[in-house]
Order: sequence, then C-alpha cells, then structure tokens
Amino acid sequence: MKPNILVVDDEPVARQSLSEILRLEGYGVNSVPNGQAAVEYVRTHPVDLMIVDLRMPGMDGLEVVQVVNQVSPETEVILLTAFGTTESAIQALRLRVHDYLLKPAAPSHVINSVRKGLTRREARLKARGGPASVDVEEALEFSLKDGTHVDLSRRLIQKKDQLIHLTPAEGRLLRVLIENPGRVFTHRELVLLVQGYDTSQREAPEILRPLVSRLRHKLESFPSLSESIVSVRGTGYLYEVEK
Repeated sequence: MKPNILVVDDEPVARQSLSEILRLEGYGVNSVPNGQAAVEYVRTHPVDLMIVDLRMPGMDGLEVVQVVNQVSPETEVILLTAFGTTESAIQALRLRVHDYLLKPAAPSHVINSVRKGLTRREARLKARGGPASVDVEEALEFSLKDGTHVDLSRRLIQKKDQLIHLTPAEGRLLRVLIENPGRVFTHRELVLLVQGYDTSQREAPEILRPLVSRLRHKLESFPSLSESIVSVRGTGYLYEVEK
C-alpha cells in the first residue's frame, strides 16, 4: 500500500514540481493550494506525511501543523520555506515537525526527508502497536558491527562496560547525521536542525564547531561512531556509512 502524501503550497509551480518528484518515487500524492484546504483534506482523508509551505496567505504553515497535530497526530510534517527564522524554527520544533527544509531544496533532499519521516511514523506506530503502512528501514535503537549500541531516543551510547550520555543538543546532532547517511549538511542547516534557529553562513560554523568538538570528544571510545562523523571542508559534515 502506497504511503499517502499531501503537498501544501500556494505557489502552483512548487506544488506541481514537488508532487511530480514524489509520484516518480512511487508515493500516492495529493496537493492543495492553501492551509484551510489542507486542514479540510486531513479531516476527511488519511495522510501519512505532509509537506507544508511555511508562508502562505491566510492560514500559514505553523497554523496548519497545530490543527493537524490535533486531528491527525500520526501524520508526519515537513516544513518547506524560503524564509528560515529563529521564531519559526523554534516553533516548528515545539510542534513536533519532522524536518525543516530551506528552499530551494534539492529533490534528493526532499525525497530523503520524506523517507525518513515515513520511517519515523512507522516506528512510532509499531511502538504503540498500531497499524503499519511502510517498512522500517532504520530504528532509534541499533547496534553497529563492532558491538557499539546506540539508543538515540535515550541519548545513550554503550559498548561492553563503556557508557556515555549525550546532551540534548549532542543527541540531536548525532541523530540528524545518522538518519541521513552520506548526506552533506551545511553548517547552517545543522544549526537550524539542532539548535532550532537560523543564522548566517558566516556565523554558523562558529556556532556548530564547539558542539561537534564536544560530541567527538565524548565518542572517542567509540571509533565506529566518531570516525563516521566526517568534516567536509568549507561546507559542513556528513555521516559516513559503516563499511
């Protein structure tokens, strides 16, 4: 059974291109031009995941998310916007938004985010004994080949008698990287996803580097993790898949 995705954007070109990208990936896709239509659609149709533009006339993206969280709490949400702001990013995190993508987002990034969102939805449903609609590709708790056990939900890393606890920010950073293996995140994207606010391309590395340094220091006893966090010169970081 195909996952059902709803695209919500007041720009016809953006709405159509997103819909076509997702249909080519085999998803069932519907689209609506505004927030009110999105809410009405979700009230009457099952929706596994929504991609919602933040700034729309009338009901904006955050208002849509607030309503959807009430009427369809199992629906995952990706916010897509050209205007990343501190206030909107923090509010998005509070509203349990799965991802926050800055326009123009590459098709590969959109597809990857959708896949992760559907996987997260499935994991939550299975944890509660609910129905399943997509295969779980990754879990919040797993073990690596060298015996390192990672529990992202509790922010714990363990191998034999070694155990460390990550701070919320360290846990969010590691989770973003692990859930998107091979994807290069810019410093700015990581600051937005991990710290919850937007910043300039110049300031972002200075904000992020101390956090990455602390995380790597904590992971020194777990080389399979620490060595997988790779710095991409002048750009950001990626999680290199274990071979």
